[in-house]
Amino acid sequence: MNGKVALVTGAARGIGAAVARALGHQGAAVAAVDCDADGLRSTVEKLTADGVTAEGFPADITDRTEVGKLVDTVEQRLGPVDFLVNAAGVLHLAEARHLTDQDWDATFAVNATGVFVMSREVVNRMVPRGRGALVTVASNAAGTARTQMAAYAASKAAATMFTKCLGLEVARHGIRCNLVAPGSTDTPMLSSMWHDASGRRTTIAGTPNAYRVGIPLGKLALPSDIADAVAFLLSDQAGHITLQSLTVDGGATLGV
Repeated sequence: MNGKVALVTGAARGIGAAVARALGHQGAAVAAVDCDADGLRSTVEKLTADGVTAEGFPADITDRTEVGKLVDTVEQRLGPVDFLVNAAGVLHLAEARHLTDQDWDATFAVNATGVFVMSREVVNRMVPRGRGALVTVASNAAGTARTQMAAYAASKAAATMFTKCLGLEVARHGIRCNLVAPGSTDTPMLSSMWHDASGRRTTIAGTPNAYRVGIPLGKLALPSDIADAVAFLLSDQAGHITLQSLTVDGGATLGV
């Protein structure tokens, strides 16, 4: 990836930060984007200390005007964007019938609309150049029902089909669009779902009364596990792969 530019959203922590690190270590110049300016600054400082070429761009990906200006700025400072990774995401837990309007709107604003807005801005610049690759970080919940995760699952399903439809339309321009669908990953988002010290163990073992099987591999994914899958799909090794979703969940959805 030497000489390439990668724009990564949700880069302040978790999977997004791991993706930024993985792509940077493979030689890409990373435009790290997140609405958390302080967290982003800390992450970029760590990346640059490790020899990664990275620059932070605080931004709200749900703001259409701001996103357009953001991508312009990234390309002016780092060069044309070769890779886009939509890794920003939020989670609001509640039973479907108890979700508030605010929960639903906030979830879709980031997880679905944010993917649409950012992808549109970047891909419209890739098309004239006749090259580029995009990966959206979705979720295994996009295809498997989960209790208390209706908004999250629905938003990830929307992002999944948007990314595949986009990929179908721009394939003729040499642009590939794929997805990585993580399962339970050791991030702050996952730990926010735990109520006590048994949370990790319960996640791995499964929760029968929530109709949730455990993880056959017997461990949580690390953010780097997801980042490695993203890096592969962006790489030349995946040069004939598009419109695909790669599930990285330790077998939690039983291969479905």
